[in-house]
Amino acid sequence: MSAPVTRRAAPGVALLVIALALLATLPAWVGNAYYINVASQILLFAVFALALNVLVGYGGLVSLGHAGLFAVAGYTTALMLQAGQGHLAADVAAVGVTLVVSAVFAVLALRATGIGFLMITLALGQILWGIAYRWANLTNGDNGVNVSTRPAPFGISLAGAQSFYFATLVVFLLALATMALFVRSPFGASLRGARDQARRMTALGYNVWLIRFLAFLFSGFWSGIAGILFVYYNQFISPQIAALQTSAEVLLMVISGGTATLAGPIVGAAIVVIMKNVVSAYVVRWNMVLGLIFVAIITFMPEGLVPGSARLWRWAWRRAKTPQKTAPQKTTPQMTTPASRGDRP
Repeated sequence: MSAPVTRRAAPGVALLVIALALLATLPAWVGNAYYINVASQILLFAVFALALNVLVGYGGLVSLGHAGLFAVAGYTTALMLQAGQGHLAADVAAVGVTLVVSAVFAVLALRATGIGFLMITLALGQILWGIAYRWANLTNGDNGVNVSTRPAPFGISLAGAQSFYFATLVVFLLALATMALFVRSPFGASLRGARDQARRMTALGYNVWLIRFLAFLFSGFWSGIAGILFVYYNQFISPQIAALQTSAEVLLMVISGGTATLAGPIVGAAIVVIMKNVVSAYVVRWNMVLGLIFVAIITFMPEGLVPGSARLWRWAWRRAKTPQKTAPQKTTPQMTTPASRGDRP
């Protein structure tokens, strides 16, 4: 039994090794600092999309308020640095505040599921956007908050595009490894069980609410990490990042790439960021092009781009391996004569 499993896993392992090699050597073969920064942006939004996928894909809970958690971490970091605190203290405080806000979100939103959960998270996210926009004495309103410096972990400056990319790559790989362990853990299985059969899980003795609550905290934690990376990347944060548009974009990343997969949110993040930062320089109506891409994905691959591509690949592979059946040759019937039948005249 082990040989077939190994053969099936070999292509996935090969693709993972190739992807890691490309990511590790990206600054060498890209060269241009602008595109290195675009790659950093893809990675940090991939972390954010992976965090949201914990709820959307594995928990069956669609949230439109995660931009608020993303912004809470960014604002906390920026305001702490503006107050003269060090980077470590600011980052730890940002993670702590994000977890507290995530707990409040979870307690309020988990009173419902489905459309009710979505609407509550939307309302909570809009509240945080309103605070960031209106509480000008704290957040500086539309003018935002500037961050003058980036951290220097272990004495390594992250001021340059290449060094910041590698720091973001390390965080991304940690997030991806953590997500993989989460998915394959008993807790991940219980979260999927709560998604598919909540009543049966309750009957079996599982605390479904607590499972979803802890999953929300886990999702909020990585959303906060992505928010910290974002504020260091831009060295600026404004209320726009807490708006509904950000939550919708990240949700589209998850859905278009493929929910309940690890590669799907990453591919979705790459599509959206490349369209916004690269294609928009050549195509004026890039929003329309992005919308058409999403419509095509949902129409032809409703499960998402990554699962849909895997399905098409398996179908093509089976077609290639199946021998083509040749049509049977038609034989013309021979006419029999009385003599050939042995009949006498």
